[in-house]
Amino acid sequence: MDVLFYLLLATFVVLAGWLGARHDHYWDWTQSGRNTLSVESAAVLDELSAPLRITVFIDRHHPLAKGIAQLLARYRRSTANLEVTYLDPQLFPEQARAAEVSLLGQTLLEYRGRRETVSKLDEGALTAAIARLNRVREPWVAVLEGHGERRIDGHASPDLGRLGEVLRGRGFRLQPLDLTSSPAVPDNTRLLMLSVPDIPLFPGEADKLVDFLARGGNLLWLMEPGDFGGLDPLVTYLGIDPLPGLMVDANVAELNIQDPTVTMVAEYPDHPLTRGLSTYSLFPGSIAFRDQAAEGWSQVTPIKTQKNSWNETGPIRGDVMREEALGELPGPLPLALALTRPASQRPGEQRVLLLGDGDFLSNAHLDDAGNRALALRLIQWLTEPEGAASVPTRSAPDQELGLTHTQILLVGGGSLVLVPVLFILIGLVVRWRRRRG
Repeated sequence: MDVLFYLLLATFVVLAGWLGARHDHYWDWTQSGRNTLSVESAAVLDELSAPLRITVFIDRHHPLAKGIAQLLARYRRSTANLEVTYLDPQLFPEQARAAEVSLLGQTLLEYRGRRETVSKLDEGALTAAIARLNRVREPWVAVLEGHGERRIDGHASPDLGRLGEVLRGRGFRLQPLDLTSSPAVPDNTRLLMLSVPDIPLFPGEADKLVDFLARGGNLLWLMEPGDFGGLDPLVTYLGIDPLPGLMVDANVAELNIQDPTVTMVAEYPDHPLTRGLSTYSLFPGSIAFRDQAAEGWSQVTPIKTQKNSWNETGPIRGDVMREEALGELPGPLPLALALTRPASQRPGEQRVLLLGDGDFLSNAHLDDAGNRALALRLIQWLTEPEGAASVPTRSAPDQELGLTHTQILLVGGGSLVLVPVLFILIGLVVRWRRRRG
């Protein structure tokens, strides 16, 4: 009878182990549910119709890998369309360079021929990247051409062809726009990109651009030193005031850059447009702005120069010194203005970004320092005004124990006095019982 009992018990244990290995069940008892994906993330994963491949560039035995694995485990439990691979960037440098990896723990996401590298790995950033890769409608980006502007498919040094290739790989549809033959900027344009034309715009073309803004369109304007090439109505409509002269920056000497007209941006504010960026960026031949905009616009300055920089209005040769009498202002000065206001014909907000330099996005300088990462962040901010796939930050109140001063004294006194006294009493009781026995 005993043999039969033990056989049945062993069979039960084996079957329970087999079922447990085939069917995982998890319980999240944290108050904030921080070990479970949010409803928003689960909804994004439910929309996947093909395998999502995630490559984490880190050694599996690195201390950071454990936290990354715990995060990805939540996604694995929520979808079967997920493939996770770990690559040590020191052992696979070519793959790391191809994925634009510069930090340990960065993650490459690949889905239906699209790819995106995520630097800050948390649920919000990862879910937002997955949602962008799975966008059903590709954002249309119109690029103004026809007057000698920078070409989005051009291969010359000043052109934006390399940026265009990167954007196409991330699901954007790029469309050259010639307003001499188009009656208006198309309504399906998510973003309009402008660069300063070599030949001034014809009468009426700038009015079409103002009309696009009046209809709530988003704009990225790459400005340059000199005149505006017929885009003066836009300057008036936005109420901006570019500073005269060309930015010079003595800080670039630290990078062994001999050209003082290259401006270095080393710090970024805690703003959605630049949040999480850490690598410095370089702006060759930039202008700066005054902190102002037209009534109705909210304005921030997400990119500024450092100290020991100024807007030089004279010739740049030999030893250049700032002359306050000529209106040369000391840094930090705004290299960019971000303007927002409620959108007039759609949900969300309208966004306009003015940059004092277009060269940093050009074929010649896109891969300098952190220029590419900054460029992608600018385009992302401008094309997702509704905050797509926004995952709320969940606090974890059960991670900390709040005690009053009296409670701290009781806990401390108990560990130092009461616990030792308790063990002494137990020892005395045991000794007394043994003597009686």
